[in-house]
Amino acid sequence: MNTSLLLQLLANGVIVGMLYGVVAMCFVLIYKSTQVVNFAQGEFLVLGAWVCLSLVTNMGLPFWLAFVFTMVFMMIFGIVIQMVVLRPLIGEPIISIIMVTIGLSIFMQAGMNWIFGNNAASFPKIFDTEVVSLGKFNVEMAYLLSLMLSMVIMLIFYLFFRYSRHGLAMRATASDQQAAQSLGVSVKQVFAMSWAISAVVSGVAGIIIGIVNSVSNSLAFIGIKVFPAVIVGGLDSIIGAVVGGILIGVLENLAEYVDGQFLHIGNLYTVAPFYVLIIILMIKPYGLFGTRDIERI
Repeated sequence: MNTSLLLQLLANGVIVGMLYGVVAMCFVLIYKSTQVVNFAQGEFLVLGAWVCLSLVTNMGLPFWLAFVFTMVFMMIFGIVIQMVVLRPLIGEPIISIIMVTIGLSIFMQAGMNWIFGNNAASFPKIFDTEVVSLGKFNVEMAYLLSLMLSMVIMLIFYLFFRYSRHGLAMRATASDQQAAQSLGVSVKQVFAMSWAISAVVSGVAGIIIGIVNSVSNSLAFIGIKVFPAVIVGGLDSIIGAVVGGILIGVLENLAEYVDGQFLHIGNLYTVAPFYVLIIILMIKPYGLFGTRDIERI
């Protein structure tokens, strides 16, 4: 047994899992405020990566300035999508809204293929040191950036929902939209805010993943890849999203180790999270931290 390789993969799994947790929080944020699952989340992630890369390579902006401009763009994009595409559907059946997000996913995929092309592209060298040694572990600088940003985003989420007026309004809307509106909360503003935050955070995740793996439209699969983390943690739990993300990240890397060292199946890394999803849902249908929905007749 290659213990050093196992520990290295587990460490990478925790770091990647934190990033998965951040993307999972975007799913949860939109679901808590609108009761809608956004199946275009992966495309938001890819769009942020492409915009930042284009600003760096085509316009010659420094990475950090391009990063800030990308966040502003993603915030505006999220608000526009909510106002133009989803606001007219308020009050419609949930399945109709979900189908619209699937259509939005297909539309964005086609648009990005047309604008940015189908070929993968890499960020220019951003860090002077690509790999940092932390004790026995070698960690890429992009992964360290991912870890730091993930922790900062999670802290901001906690403070936002716990103490800010807009966070409290969002929590009230998630609990009962009609009651929140009767107390003066603008449900439309809450919906727009949730989509804007979700788009910005997805853009951050897309940029980090793009630095590590290069940017291509295939990164949209991350949205589906993270979905098991959302379900495992609980579709309406921010804490569950973080725990589910870390769990899926660790399991992916553990599956890669077991497959490479012993089983040699070839695709266990990809399918392992979905096996875990099925097993956990058989035991806890609402996820590890999800709210149990009880209806009495």
